[in-house]
Amino acid sequence: MDALLNVIYAISDILWGTPGIIAVVGTGIFLTILFKGRYQTKIKFHFQNTYGKMFKGGEGEGSVSGFAAACTAMANTIGVGNIGGVATAITMGGPGAIFWMWITGLLGMSTKACEIILGQRYRVKFDKSKDEYLCDRSFVMKNALGWKTGALILSVFCFMFGPWTCCVQTESLTSCMNEAFGIDPKISIVVMGITCFVTIAGGLKRIASVMEKAVPFMAFAYILAGIGILVLNIDKVPGAFGLIFSHAFTPMAGIGGFAGATVRDALRFGVARGMYSNDAGTGYGIVAHASAMTDHPVRQSSWGWGEVFLDTIVVCSVTALSIIITNVYVDYPDVTSAQLTTVAFKTVYGNFGGWFMAIATSIFVWTTIIGMYYSCTKSVDYAFGDTKANKIATPLYMVYYMAPCLFFYGIEAEMLWAMTDLVTGLYVVITLIFIYAKRKEIMRLYNDFWDRYLPALERGEHPEHVSFGTLEEKK
Repeated sequence: MDALLNVIYAISDILWGTPGIIAVVGTGIFLTILFKGRYQTKIKFHFQNTYGKMFKGGEGEGSVSGFAAACTAMANTIGVGNIGGVATAITMGGPGAIFWMWITGLLGMSTKACEIILGQRYRVKFDKSKDEYLCDRSFVMKNALGWKTGALILSVFCFMFGPWTCCVQTESLTSCMNEAFGIDPKISIVVMGITCFVTIAGGLKRIASVMEKAVPFMAFAYILAGIGILVLNIDKVPGAFGLIFSHAFTPMAGIGGFAGATVRDALRFGVARGMYSNDAGTGYGIVAHASAMTDHPVRQSSWGWGEVFLDTIVVCSVTALSIIITNVYVDYPDVTSAQLTTVAFKTVYGNFGGWFMAIATSIFVWTTIIGMYYSCTKSVDYAFGDTKANKIATPLYMVYYMAPCLFFYGIEAEMLWAMTDLVTGLYVVITLIFIYAKRKEIMRLYNDFWDRYLPALERGEHPEHVSFGTLEEKK
């Protein structure tokens, strides 16, 4: 196991080393400049087109509302990455890692927008195996770049290895439930497995319906609880921010049980955990938003702002400040991942904090596993096409997808996060290739929306919807 961990770390070091960080952050800077900073500064516009339309069905062609699609995407983003990922970023990179997580989030708004535009632009419409608009990395690779063989290999890689990244989710669930209630991990796994099966068996419509109810409710409850910690320890908040900003640029010496961290550690783990949390640059935005009903791909890309803002700027910050203010990363050196965040909440709220975190983590894990399943099945859809064989493959894949979650949750958190970093890094490389290769098409649609479509609407005209999804599927 140690030898395998060393190999995974070696590859992750290459992907998340200096070149990888430069590529991720540099792409975010490049796109933000290209988009004139609109995803960071047009806050009113993006709020109106995201959270302001939460309960509206949406216009244009698609399978679900833009909000439902966004909630399916946020099921992947708002979860253990916000709880366990932030905790490991601090324990391995120090408080300064949170600064780089914020930077990654702000720049990632532009990157996530590109993914959403690509997903809308190169999506297809299935009507034989299922009635659904859909897309994923493989569809983009074939329909945008013409790489059919590579697309097939990529689809197999995604649906084979995607489920294994969910082991980090179930590890967090079992550790939190055991920490708070003393529940045997096997019992937690059985309950989680049954409820996940029931939900994913209903397909996109059921998944989207559940996500648009569960995700906002749990995120709101978690934010309120986290703000409570800040209010009860308001005198420590300035000091926590001071640690975050100062150690983003200067090393943090070891204190108590904390071993210390270099600036490179802060940068690496801040960027890596930030990307795992908000998924900007991983390509998941391509998948989740392809099914959305919208009058223009660029309007749906407003969720590139909405998702990252809620995920990284709000939820991750609540977790980070809770851990730093309570000093648990120093006082409990042997505790990490979601369990550390649970300890922070217990420090302030007593046993109630542990119970709350166990329930919150369980729901976040549950929604993330379901959201990830939807993403992985799009790779199955690509591999089998819009055929009867796909109808047979999908339920069989359901069993394969849940197997790692149910049987391999006991692997050490360190190993699970290392594997997650590895797979995420590979996804990032592929997604950045897509963005740079199709940047002219992305900018064509972007400029069309801001220079033609939106001004026409503001003049009271009724421009034709810009919609895609009629590409013929040929193997």
